[in-house]
Amino acid sequence: MPHVMSVHKFEHFFREAAGLDIDKEDLARLDDFINKEIEGLLIRAQAAAKQNLRDVIEPQDLPITKGLQENIEQFRKFDRELDLKPVLDQMTIRPRLDMDYSVETEAQLPEIAGGLSVALAHVFKIIDPSLKHPFGAEWERATKVFNELT
Repeated sequence: MPHVMSVHKFEHFFREAAGLDIDKEDLARLDDFINKEIEGLLIRAQAAAKQNLRDVIEPQDLPITKGLQENIEQFRKFDRELDLKPVLDQMTIRPRLDMDYSVETEAQLPEIAGGLSVALAHVFKIIDPSLKHPFGAEWERATKVFNELT
């Protein structure tokens, strides 16, 4: 769970990204969401690395879609002001897989987590444009959307 100061940064981030108000409980949900999505990306990356006869997961193995790349770019803009990348680096669990991650892959994970957070904020607003504070039902719907796409 992020430090109290980081909570304020995430609150500001979600307000800027999608006009959403979040709280500590939402950050616990965000933590779960990010780690589930990162694990899925890394499992697919491992399969790509194996198919390309590598024994280390490289950045090009990560299945980054055009939409996720755009959200990563948007996160980078927010991060210049908020400095969330170190917090996301600590939050992001690196699942134990059959392969190691390259240094470059490791370095990209916090920004990917940030891009996923931007995408999640956008999905909340797509599902309900008038939403101000996501509760359990909204989190469930938003994560179902990701489950269908990833």
